Amino acid sequence: MEHPIFFYIFASMTKKICFLMDSIFSFGGVQRVTAVIAKELAKEYAVTIVTLEKPDEKDTSIYNLQEADIQYRFFEYPDTPRWKNILCKAYSYLYRKVLPQNRFTSDLYAHSSFPSEKRNALAEELQQGHYDVIIGVHAPLAVRLAACKKLLGGAKLIGWIHNAHKALFGKDSRYLGPELQKHYEWQLGKLNKTVVLCEYDAKEYPIPTQVIYNPLTLVPGEPSKGTSKKFLAVGRFSPLHKGFDILIQAFALFAENNKEWTLDIVGEGPEEEAFRNLIAKNKLEGRISIHPFTKEIQKYYSEAQVYVLSSRWEGLPLVLIEAMAHGLPIVSSDLTMSKEIMGDFGMYFKNGDANELARSLDEATKTDWEKKSKEALTIASRFNAEAIVQQWKDIINE
Repeated sequence: MEHPIFFYIFASMTKKICFLMDSIFSFGGVQRVTAVIAKELAKEYAVTIVTLEKPDEKDTSIYNLQEADIQYRFFEYPDTPRWKNILCKAYSYLYRKVLPQNRFTSDLYAHSSFPSEKRNALAEELQQGHYDVIIGVHAPLAVRLAACKKLLGGAKLIGWIHNAHKALFGKDSRYLGPELQKHYEWQLGKLNKTVVLCEYDAKEYPIPTQVIYNPLTLVPGEPSKGTSKKFLAVGRFSPLHKGFDILIQAFALFAENNKEWTLDIVGEGPEEEAFRNLIAKNKLEGRISIHPFTKEIQKYYSEAQVYVLSSRWEGLPLVLIEAMAHGLPIVSSDLTMSKEIMGDFGMYFKNGDANELARSLDEATKTDWEKKSKEALTIASRFNAEAIVQQWKDIINE
């Protein structure tokens, strides 16, 4: 008689896992994390990524995705008839502005905001794969997944939320207006699991959640030598999010009394021109440099002396882990996620306060760099990909 463990191993290897996401073949923290998790899971499971990108955008070299046996499917929503669109938009308006909000009206809104043509097409795409587990990456697609639940048979549905709870459900949320926040909570509650990125956020949700940190997603380069007198910041140039406007203003204040340190910002996005104009306004072209995203981001970490996270909000900022893996001390806005990751190690400033950030930059230039560098490497070691992927396996095999 064969040992039961062989049946367990055989079963786990044959399970089919699907990641449903907007994009995988583009630069971004979510894409990078998903690529790492998917590549590791592909060693034991049949993994498919269903993406809303166009097939001609496929570039598996971007996160070395070609190293893993992953299938890709490209999905495009069909059009909804004009008459139906009008009706759906009318109900959606009533839900947001007039109707009492409860689970029943929320379910109707889930259908009006995601008409049956689109809903059925997505469900049909997912049915074809006969997946055991489907993971909706980001809150909007997790909610779309919940709307398809009755059409997806017995598949385990997981929402993977990459934004901080405050960013989604706070009073100043740039993602969800107050009229949609309860809707998102009710719909996420239909899923089998909702994965969030930190303990603080888990306590804020009125539905059961599971915390899984994101892993370190790159192989670190050479540790920083701590002698370059360079600050570094990395992130997408989207409105407000990463707080690069605050950082540039803070560096301008810092630079009034410091003539040696420089700042490298690595990123791309719609706010780049505004940032360049702000740099020019403060006559800092010779001290602040903007660089495009690169597959060799390690060289920037290795050449920096201090990393700066100026974000107004974050889910789990991977850049902190990457920076610490290169031995960099950290200056960070006082986000709960930053404090959960770094504790007393971080040098914190009040979120959004350029004057406080300027003082923190000055403090960072005077810190015991070697001591901070050793602490950084110790913290980064906790985010080992192997241990975090095991948590995903545990969910899959439940």
